[in-house]
Amino acid sequence: MRGGDRNTGALFSYVSCEERVAKDHPLRAIREITNAALAALSPEFEKLYARVGRPSIAPEKLLRVLLLQAFYSVRSERQLMEQLDYNLLFRWFVGLGMDAPIWDVTVFTKNRERLVEGEIASKFMAAVLSQPRVRELLSSEHFSVDGTLIEASASMKSFRPKDGGGEPPAAGRNGERDFHGEKRSNETHASTSDPDARLYRKGPGQAAKLAYMGHVMMENRHGLAVDTRLTLATGTAEREAALAMAKARPGNRRITVGADKAYDAAGFVAALRERNATPHIAQNTSTRRSAIDGRTTRHSGYAISGRRRKRIEEIFGWTKAAAGLRKTRHRGVARVGWIFTLTATAYNLVRLPKLLGAAA
Repeated sequence: MRGGDRNTGALFSYVSCEERVAKDHPLRAIREITNAALAALSPEFEKLYARVGRPSIAPEKLLRVLLLQAFYSVRSERQLMEQLDYNLLFRWFVGLGMDAPIWDVTVFTKNRERLVEGEIASKFMAAVLSQPRVRELLSSEHFSVDGTLIEASASMKSFRPKDGGGEPPAAGRNGERDFHGEKRSNETHASTSDPDARLYRKGPGQAAKLAYMGHVMMENRHGLAVDTRLTLATGTAEREAALAMAKARPGNRRITVGADKAYDAAGFVAALRERNATPHIAQNTSTRRSAIDGRTTRHSGYAISGRRRKRIEEIFGWTKAAAGLRKTRHRGVARVGWIFTLTATAYNLVRLPKLLGAAA
């Protein structure tokens, strides 16, 4: 018998958000890990807010919302607020009731800025990784580093001479601008919409783009991100960020640091060894002599690091393809770096439930 196409809406709902979410839904395990990390960050949140005045958006709810944006590839915060209004799964994960009002998008972004200034993203990553059952999964000796380009939220038309000269775009909403024959560089030009973005070419024959450079340090046991950096896009940024992350590792025990051929530079290798780190870097022998010699390559651990370090591309692939960070939605090193770190933490949270289940 065919069912009738009738409106079945009711004035009241007697089923809560908690009951609507399946018991084996992947977000349940993620929410448990997230809540434990947010509880540990409560003292840090207290430092960011005054004790009197009008209550703001709870920082715990704000971070859960931003994690959902990464998990479900929501392309803008305006669309994120719209989905939060009608998506019961989102409401449950954030901790909102079915009738709770949703924040205005401008209010939401203003509240996010407070967490950016407090460097909460890096502290949140540390809080997730420091949980006892998560810490058991991490390697404390073997790491890999790599960098990736993140396209800036700025048009090439905004890359104008610093002295204010140059021909402006044609009139109209998206006026054309002919750059043919014009020499442009970071020394003489800057973006008017995102001054921190730098013109960078990834390789010969590829187009130059306004971009930032994101860097990740990964532990080699399970391929989880343990540290991040975001820098201006320069030719030396990868090695500088990798050295900073290696120096930031706690303790004085010897570690190994795997990397690709771009890191095979004598100065970088020497600096790693001064830090008591063994450089497991792929040899670059094209028209030059590698800084990595037989003292390093003869050990079996060198070959293992060479295989393990390739997993760092999975982090970059997820953050760009799934979390939508191929081109950033934000501007400025501080904001883009904060989102980059939070997105890397979201990647860890996606993988942790299965890793913890396998270890149980």
